[in-house]
Amino acid sequence: MTVHVPRPTVTGYADRFSVAPDDTIEFKVSCDEPGEFRAEVVRLRNGDTNPAGPGFRESVVDTPVTGTYPARHQQIRTGSAVVVPDGGRLALGESGAVHVFVQPTTPGKGPQAFVSRWAEDRGWWLGLVDGRVTLRLGDGTTVHETVADVPLAPWIWYSVTASWSDGDTVVTATPTLTSTNSLWSPAVGLAAPTTGADAGAPTPASPDVDTVLAGTAAFADHLNGKLDSPSVYGRALTEEERAASARGESPADPLAHWDFAADIGRQGVPSDVYSDRGPHGLHGRGHNAPYRAMTGRNWTGEEENYRHAPEQYGAVHFTDDALEDAGWETDVRFTVPDDLPSAVYALRITLGDTVDHIPFWVLPPRGTATAKILLLFPTASYLAYANDHIVPDVPVAQSILGHTSVFAAPDLKLLEHPEYGLSTYDHHSDGSGVGHTSRLRPILTMRPGHRHSTGSLWQFPADLHLVDWLHGVGAEFDVATDEDLDREGAALLGRYQVVLTGTHPEYYSARMLDAWETYLGAGGRGMYMGGNGFYWVVAFHPDKPHLMEVRKGEAGCRAWQARPGELHMAFTPERGGIWRNRGRSPQKLFGVGFTTEGMDHSSAYDTLQDFADPRAGFLTAGLEGTTVLGDHGLVGNGAAGHECDRYDLTLGTPPNALLLATSAGRHSDNYPLVAEDIYFPFDGLGGTDNFQVRADVVYLTTANGGGVFSTGSIAWAGSLATNAYDNDVSRLTRNVLERFADPEPLEPLKI
Repeated sequence: MTVHVPRPTVTGYADRFSVAPDDTIEFKVSCDEPGEFRAEVVRLRNGDTNPAGPGFRESVVDTPVTGTYPARHQQIRTGSAVVVPDGGRLALGESGAVHVFVQPTTPGKGPQAFVSRWAEDRGWWLGLVDGRVTLRLGDGTTVHETVADVPLAPWIWYSVTASWSDGDTVVTATPTLTSTNSLWSPAVGLAAPTTGADAGAPTPASPDVDTVLAGTAAFADHLNGKLDSPSVYGRALTEEERAASARGESPADPLAHWDFAADIGRQGVPSDVYSDRGPHGLHGRGHNAPYRAMTGRNWTGEEENYRHAPEQYGAVHFTDDALEDAGWETDVRFTVPDDLPSAVYALRITLGDTVDHIPFWVLPPRGTATAKILLLFPTASYLAYANDHIVPDVPVAQSILGHTSVFAAPDLKLLEHPEYGLSTYDHHSDGSGVGHTSRLRPILTMRPGHRHSTGSLWQFPADLHLVDWLHGVGAEFDVATDEDLDREGAALLGRYQVVLTGTHPEYYSARMLDAWETYLGAGGRGMYMGGNGFYWVVAFHPDKPHLMEVRKGEAGCRAWQARPGELHMAFTPERGGIWRNRGRSPQKLFGVGFTTEGMDHSSAYDTLQDFADPRAGFLTAGLEGTTVLGDHGLVGNGAAGHECDRYDLTLGTPPNALLLATSAGRHSDNYPLVAEDIYFPFDGLGGTDNFQVRADVVYLTTANGGGVFSTGSIAWAGSLATNAYDNDVSRLTRNVLERFADPEPLEPLKI
């Protein structure tokens, strides 16, 4: 039997997430089929197609962009590299040499260039062919290859040299592994030197192209692996000089010598400049965001902060599937009119019978607020999960989910178009974790109507439940994104009486967290409307806000582990990992923090003694006598589920916080305790046995009349629309919102 699954044939992305009145946003569109596509702006209200809910809701906005546009296919080239505009200075002739320290990670995977100045069989090229170090010299007619006799091993550092003069060529690769810098110990003796020599090579011609590190000028032959201290010479190197280079004693007369550690500074190493210490200053520029602040061939393992030993972090890690910017041309431009309300919108594009939505957020006029309420969309988390391949690429995915995975049309599209890039839950083709993610590409998982592999909603479409509810209860609100918060800080939050988070604000930068702390301490009110929030440390590139970095390791429920010595981020000088390990557990500000995840089903809460506390009366009005809360919903059929947070005094929950309700004892063993709480594995860590496996609803007050209400669950928002917003979860949430929007200071809760 053949099953036909319709696949999107049109997709795109915008040059930014958020815009204010008078700003112009540009949309880049690619179509798999010729013809014309139709575009129109729609305002999004609900992205859940579940027939048990209110249904998918959008409304067309009358704008000048409505119309048809020529359809065209736009390509993406993946792979990171460093491009060096050398002005011909590295166009080596009869004699020349190249030296570089290399740690290949997939040496047998196709041709991979270390350093090249190559085009159309002309120039010189040093890299790997079938795992063996190879020097290519070409004059446009003849291509001569000199090949070493032994393939290189993965994750082993080598000193690689290619040298030629008057047609004689030699290549060498000498292992330089130490007890800490490579996969193997030198004591094992498996890594061996390899050489190759030949005669009769042509004098390389000089193509009119740039020199490229970790690829070619055609953005092909991308390297998987690390490079350290590449050098180019205008003459051949002697045997003694090649041996000295392997010891790190470079000859004194290079035409170029790139020192990747030279750009490390007090603020990290976010620069796209790759400094050349040679006589001509042939500085390179990064392409597709190579990884910096990576351990080099001389890393000793004694220092894990690259700023303290920059000379040991002179390596850059390149991958053949990296993507920073799809680089598509603009098809549709939209200038936001002054009278367009702050809300979440999308450019709806249609080609034939296929439709795609490119979301964007319209802010109020810069520096102003048009409502008392702000809904803050967790776009940093959208980026972290962007285009995730969890179902096809993670063998234990169904075990984690607790049910058969859901595979939708966008998932098939991602398999057909791996060039759309990866999420931080994926691995590069060399097995290393994906630590960079960008919004300048199609993000098929960030679409209204998208159903995650959980079978339910996740991230952006789940957050539209909040949009729908706010409309349903008649609340006026503005919107903003994490990128806006990272840029503006507490000034953004301070314009509002109350700020609501999304359902899963998992990834947070220091500036964003600082903004919340300042806002709440100044009397602001926060409604944490989800679970597993404020968890992973991230950083946005200081000059490229579209690009975000995360380094995962040592703790946390993680898809990959940063390699030794590489937990500190490059975009900022911060240590990565989870905020809890940085002394900033979510409980300290929001009363609850991540404790479990499970996707088989969601549960209800049992109300506790504090639910009847008179000090919580304004929260529970109309719910007096309620014992069970949220035994309904569109996300797992309950309000407590997917990912849940707990009240924990030992992790910083303020002792004045009221614990209103808990789901303890209501979860299956598919809900295990989080990894950071498991010091030693033993039976009894699942939902049927462990009291810490639960979602808790908490209310606390902060200084100067501020306050926080936390739901402790991703699934909470999916329960708001039940019975046309007339239900216990909606009533409690609305009570909180109305009181928090009242400027009258909240009565402090005392210990």
